Amino acid sequence: MVPQIELSLGLWQGSYNKRDRLWLRWMTLEGDLIPTLEEEAAAAKQRATNAEQRAINAEQEEAAAKQQATEAKKQNDRLVAKLRELGIIAEEFS
Repeated sequence: MVPQIELSLGLWQGSYNKRDRLWLRWMTLEGDLIPTLEEEAAAAKQRATNAEQRAINAEQEEAAAKQQATEAKKQNDRLVAKLRELGIIAEEFS
């Protein structure tokens, strides 16, 4: 442990430079791994991918909502026309 710089060393089983074994890794004083540059890059790429997927999902939801609104307006227009045809509502009603 190196409390002055708030770091410790610990053992980590994993793959680094295509070698799977037990490694000595820098950790926080709480025992959390300090990520390597490659791990940071992979995490950033995953965050970007997740954000892109959320944007795509939002666009799809927006398109579906617009389609539903269009269908609802068409149905409303048909109902108003039928009510006018039956004389239930006046022509000036919108």
